[in-house]
Amino acid sequence: MLQFDRSTLRLTIYGAILAYLVADLFIFNGPLRRTVGGDRLPKPEIVARVAGHPITRSQLDRAVSEKLWLEGNPAADPVTLRATALEDLIDHELLRLQVKELDPPLTASDEEINERLRRLVGRFESKGALETAMKSQGIPNERDLRERLTARIRQEKLIALRIGPSIHANDEEARKWFDAHQQSITLPERVEARHVFIPTLDHPPEEAKQKLDAALLELTEKKKDFATLAKEVSEDPATKDSGGALGWMTRGRLPADFAAPVFSLETNQPALVRTTLGWHLVEVTARKPAEPRDFEQAKPEILGALEAIKRRQATADFRKSLRQAHAAEIEISPAKLTPAPKSEPRDWRTLLIAAALILSPLFTGWALARRLSKS
Repeated sequence: MLQFDRSTLRLTIYGAILAYLVADLFIFNGPLRRTVGGDRLPKPEIVARVAGHPITRSQLDRAVSEKLWLEGNPAADPVTLRATALEDLIDHELLRLQVKELDPPLTASDEEINERLRRLVGRFESKGALETAMKSQGIPNERDLRERLTARIRQEKLIALRIGPSIHANDEEARKWFDAHQQSITLPERVEARHVFIPTLDHPPEEAKQKLDAALLELTEKKKDFATLAKEVSEDPATKDSGGALGWMTRGRLPADFAAPVFSLETNQPALVRTTLGWHLVEVTARKPAEPRDFEQAKPEILGALEAIKRRQATADFRKSLRQAHAAEIEISPAKLTPAPKSEPRDWRTLLIAAALILSPLFTGWALARRLSKS
């Protein structure tokens, strides 16, 4: 009996080994098949190299996705978008090398990073939406996000350092522009407003609205004034200690989901407004209609616009010159610029067949041993 049981065990083991070999060689593309066929784990596909540093196709795919995320333009042409994303990756690598070589090094303060993070966070209605977007970009946590923002700030400082005074616009240029466009630069309609703000990033929307409903009731019943409510309830650090004052605002300077309801409010009629950032208790305290502007009124805005135009052009020129200076260090593989192929869906039928091949000898041996043990 014992001898037969050992034979049964050996048969079971041999059957399991045979089943595994069949599954490995003909079904799974397992390690044995890869070894026999000379295959190895696929290496990352390189689409470009900058000074020997590789840019992979998966990096390019993520850069395209991130560009869509940051710019909010899902309808962009995919070919143009990939080309632009690759240019940005190459420029990013060149700038990274430039930043690395600077002595003393460029730094980004906590205040600068926090402000950049605040602006980014403001695009999302909740922490969950922000975390989902981060994961889709391969950003595991806030620390990694801060590091990326820090690198971007340092690169922007490098560009500002290089383009220097070339972006300055003077009064003569502003006067020339004003004379040519005087009829089109009337002062737009403006409102003076104040608000009490609770962000939905840190609070459930229903809870934020309930707090501001209660604040509006206290305001209309004259139990508290607006300045007191701003100080006690508002979570806007820039305005809560100044009575919630937002100052004079034009429609074009505000986010659309805030400008539309605010400019439709009657003067001294507080109301609740919902935006992507959160809930606002808003009151328009004064209003001015559109009116013509003289040169002195328009000059600060004209100078700012001219300098913005010069900055864009100077930045493009700097990146172009940097690319030309390092052209010999840049290699691009056009054939690999297409998106990475999607992984094949899991073939559950094949998996079940393989499981049956592996488990059937074991079950047969167990059943045979059980029958013999009863005889």
